[in-house]
Amino acid sequence: MAPVGGAAVQDHVALAEIELCGELIIAASAARERLSLESIDEVLRVAEERSRAQ
Repeated sequence: MAPVGGAAVQDHVALAEIELCGELIIAASAARERLSLESIDEVLRVAEERSRAQ
């Protein structure tokens, strides 16, 4: 439930997840076949996250 008075609350994790889902939907709709696991990882930038974590 949103707070009274117009104060907006943003969940940055949820917004990031929504953005990634949107990118995945766009990639899937542009593909002629099912996306491979490697393609999905590329869209979701899995390799970038792994390199940052190390």
